[in-house]
Amino acid sequence: MLNNALLFLLQTVLGILTLLFLLRFYFQLTKVSFQNQAAQMIVSLTNFAVKPMRRLMVTLRNLGIAKLDISTFLLAYITQLLLTVLTLWLKDFPLLIAGNSIWLTILSVALIGVISMSITIFLYAVLIQAILSWVNPHTPIAPILNNLTHPILYFLRRFIPPAGNVDLSPLIFIIAAQLLLVTILIPLENSLLAIL
Repeated sequence: MLNNALLFLLQTVLGILTLLFLLRFYFQLTKVSFQNQAAQMIVSLTNFAVKPMRRLMVTLRNLGIAKLDISTFLLAYITQLLLTVLTLWLKDFPLLIAGNSIWLTILSVALIGVISMSITIFLYAVLIQAILSWVNPHTPIAPILNNLTHPILYFLRRFIPPAGNVDLSPLIFIIAAQLLLVTILIPLENSLLAIL
């Protein structure tokens, strides 16, 4: 009973933390303005880990090892990895005697978790943006959603012409993202977890 409560708490806290790190990474990548309240909240909630990680990344960049600022993405991966390890530990998995091959599986599960959450972020951003474009296109969150989804939708619009005055690229992206999650990522994660 206590293990279940602790597991729920870990999954909630570390899942939200992974989400915040990924949002900050994708906001930087898509050049979302950090003057918005939502972006400022994400920055203030993640600065405790991002600032030290950036100092480490600057050192690596000076050595020629890291070229991009991937500190927030790396933090998202570390958080997901920590979640995977702690989940297995709480389920009484023998981590210390499991062998080296298990650690490769654990690293892969954490990476799939980050990829799945990334796709989910864009999936919901496109969905919310599509709904808001019909209901209230001038909400304060609209510029964030526009910047975040623009690279993906712009790419799709080059191949998918509008049907009348209706842009079908959000619908195509939502279907493709769901298919990717349901047919590839979730089964792959489940098969890796079955090994553990």
